[in-house]
Amino acid sequence: MKLTVPALSLNESFVRSTVAAFCVSSSPTLEEINDIKTAVSEAVTNSIVHAYGSEKGNIEIEAILLCDCVDIVIRDFGKGIANIDEAMQPFFTTRADDERSGMGFTVMQAFVDDVKVKSEVGVGTAVSLHKRFEEVKC
Repeated sequence: MKLTVPALSLNESFVRSTVAAFCVSSSPTLEEINDIKTAVSEAVTNSIVHAYGSEKGNIEIEAILLCDCVDIVIRDFGKGIANIDEAMQPFFTTRADDERSGMGFTVMQAFVDDVKVKSEVGVGTAVSLHKRFEEVKC
C-alpha cells in the first residue's frame, strides 16, 4: 500500500486508521491493531511537528503486509534529523517551547518490534516500523 497525504494534523487519524484497516486481512489481534495505530500516529505526528513545522509538505506512507507481520515506512521530506541517536533518547525534543514530551520514538519502540530511522538534514526522514503478529493465521 502507498499513501501520500499533506503534513496536516487532521491527517494523522486518517493515516492511522488506513494503515490499521490495511492490516486487517492478516487477522491481527485488537491489541496488535492498537499497537500499530499508536506507532503510526507517533511517526506521522513527528513528521508534521518536527519535519515541517509551519511549512507545507507531504508525508508518504508505505506498508507491506505478510501473513505474520507488517512493515510500514513513514517518510517526510522536511528538515531531517542531525543526530538520530540523540533524537531517539527519551525526553529529547527540538520543540520544548511547544510542550512536547520528547517520547515519540520511545513510544514507537514500545508498540512495535523494530524501529529504524534514516535521515538526512535538509532532505527528510524515513521511519521504518516492523510489527509481528503473534498468532499466525496463514
